[in-house]
Amino acid sequence: MAPAMITDNPSETVPGTKCLGADCEKNAGGLQCPTCLKLGKESFFCSQDCFKRNWTQHKAVHKVTQENVKTRNGFYNPFPTYPFTGTVRPVYPLSPKRTIPKSIKHPDWSETGIPVGERRYGIKWSFLDAKGQEAMRKVCRLSREVLDVVAAELRPGVTTDYLDEVCHKACIERNAYPSPLNYNHFPKSLCTSPNEVVCHGIPDQRVLLDGDILNLDISLYHGGYHADVNETYYVGDRAKADPDSVRVVETTRECLDEAIKLVKPGTPIREFGKTIEKHAKSRNCAVVATWGGHGINTEFHPPPWIPHYAKNKAAGVCKPGLTFTIEPILTLGKPQEQYWPDEWTNATVDGKRTAQFGASKYISEWWFTTNSCVEHTLLVTETGVEVLTARNENSPGGPIPMPTAANAASPVNGESQG
Repeated sequence: MAPAMITDNPSETVPGTKCLGADCEKNAGGLQCPTCLKLGKESFFCSQDCFKRNWTQHKAVHKVTQENVKTRNGFYNPFPTYPFTGTVRPVYPLSPKRTIPKSIKHPDWSETGIPVGERRYGIKWSFLDAKGQEAMRKVCRLSREVLDVVAAELRPGVTTDYLDEVCHKACIERNAYPSPLNYNHFPKSLCTSPNEVVCHGIPDQRVLLDGDILNLDISLYHGGYHADVNETYYVGDRAKADPDSVRVVETTRECLDEAIKLVKPGTPIREFGKTIEKHAKSRNCAVVATWGGHGINTEFHPPPWIPHYAKNKAAGVCKPGLTFTIEPILTLGKPQEQYWPDEWTNATVDGKRTAQFGASKYISEWWFTTNSCVEHTLLVTETGVEVLTARNENSPGGPIPMPTAANAASPVNGESQG
């Protein structure tokens, strides 16, 4: 289905310009294809009917324009022959690697790109003492602050590279190292994963569009401990009005919430995946099983591994002092993915949208709850969980209701256009 055309003067013709309709000899009116406008290309038609009649043939122009290796601004797609599965394309060149002051404690991969300590960890689980727990609380609080700072800058028209710059500066301001930077040679300070990108998207020069959804994955290293948190956000009002985008984002958020309810001493690790997959299927979403949660403490990705799918064989149970993440990834289509040639960006095989939410947990013998004032209520109990990276009252984003049929948007970014 062709989108509605954009016009300022529908009754006026454009001097010397013919309608682009293949079967039309008329002069062009003041009507232009909205997708071409976004791509910086002029394309005039004489009428909406003519545009619709020629839509199937005309939309091929969009792919050619997007696949041009070089643009007039010097940006380019580094993989012009790669068969991308969706609409997102990398936009290079990447900005230079950002630096961290030597006064800030660096993880062992900051120079070599190799997480040596993590690779030595083996299968041993770590349970934190009181000092370690306080260190984790602090770094997780800082990670939430950084995520909120970056999310506040999220809007149509900004690039993911700009968001990386904001993240990098916010980490330095908090005397923290952004854990992804040079981790196994990852080139940036956070992961930005739009639309069909499952995870580990590299921030680049791509401009965010009204209608995108974007996952921001923030990790910090401070005081010898790591924190890890991510959320998926709506870019502009059009994304919030798209039923499919809202369904996958809000279902993923709910899956995380349902899994957190199970966290307490004695809960088998395998139970989280059962709950996540059951809720995902109830909303006609699928779990991407390749990726899971993980332990986190003085190392970035130590044991245990936390599967997000049912009938997994994960061994072990939660015990006091264990810190780990739960970070389900759901998709609207097939739960398989493939790597881009950059060897980091992971996208769905069918180009369908995906969402992820994650948070760090501390298994404790106390349950901290909050209310609307600056006071915590401590419930003394033998079981419970503290969400170290919990949202604050003023955190950007947050859950929204499903749009009704009356106010639902047309397909976003041309993804459903035939």
